[in-house]
Amino acid sequence: MSRGPDIGTALTRAIAQQARRADCPVEIVTADWDQWASATFVGARHQITLAAPLNPAIERWLGGLADAEFAISGHLVADLAISATRKSAGRVEADLEILTVETR
Repeated sequence: MSRGPDIGTALTRAIAQQARRADCPVEIVTADWDQWASATFVGARHQITLAAPLNPAIERWLGGLADAEFAISGHLVADLAISATRKSAGRVEADLEILTVETR
């Protein structure tokens, strides 16, 4: 019985889907995650690098990404930070650090 994609896959899909809706599709260059837990929460820490053609739409989208809502079954994005951006030759790469928490 399949339980669906793991949280890392679900999160990268949600990010890519949101970028497409904002008319700025992105390429996920790298994605990794580790399980995380505190005394009251269980979740995961994610490190994602994405890339896209440099244009005003991607800059607006990245600028609002920390406040974005993501639809991920059984999880919520508790924190999202852009730790670095690199721009060169008409392309931007952004490193994201994300904390997800299980809601079930």
